[in-house]
Formats: sequence, C-alpha cells, structure tokens
Amino acid sequence: MKVSDILSTKGGNVWSIEPGASVFDAMKLMAEKGVGALIVRQGERVAGVISERDYARKVILEGRSSPTTQVREIMTAHVLYAGPEQTVEECMAVMTDKRVRHLPVLEQGRLIGVISIGDLVKAIISEQQFRIEQLEQYIKG
Repeated sequence: MKVSDILSTKGGNVWSIEPGASVFDAMKLMAEKGVGALIVRQGERVAGVISERDYARKVILEGRSSPTTQVREIMTAHVLYAGPEQTVEECMAVMTDKRVRHLPVLEQGRLIGVISIGDLVKAIISEQQFRIEQLEQYIKG
C-alpha cells in the first residue's frame, strides 16, 4: 500500500496556518478540525509544522502565553516529507526513526495532503485484515 492509496481514501484536505498567527489560533483551528497538527504555510511554501506536542513542550512547559506567542516561535521548521509513491512501511520507518507523527505529502513540489501515524496504522491493520480474510476463504475453499 502506498501514500497515494491513503490519500485517495482520506482525501487531500490540508489544514494550514500562517507563521505570524497566534498559537492560540492554531490550537483553536486544530480543535475545530479534529487534527493534531497544522502545516505552517508562507504563501504556497511549507514553512513548518505545528503540533499539539509543540504546544505542550514549547508553550505550556516554558510558561508562554498562547495568545501572544506566534506560530513561528514554536513550530518545527525542519519538515520531513513523503511522496505519493512511498510505501506505508517506508513512511512508518521514517516516522518511527525521526519520532514525528505527521508527514506532509508533496508531489512535484506541491503539497497534496498530510498523513499521520494513525493513518499508517489504520492502513496496515486494514491490509492485514484483508489478508486474513483471503486466507480464511482459501482454507474454506
């Protein structure tokens, strides 16, 4: 299974925010959309990723104020990416090794979606369930 398969199922919605927005606005948008991270965009360029983990570690633990702290101050600027042709296993290895939970998906330099560790786990479980059903049919058959 490939990243493109996940995006065809979940869709290519990408929730994003500008680097100059407040962290409060970022957290509010995440809550409204039911996501754990946002892509930080400056125009069409991906400038970073801001996640709930960034908020917990860089705002709460450092005693900052979310209405007065800008996204650019706490975002992760070094962004790892996935391509639509990468396999679920390749992405899982990168996410596990680099300890990230979200990967923007780029195709020819254009942002086409975001996958999460949850998306990968769901895809793996679905694929395994399919194989189990196929084996059961073979045994019955």
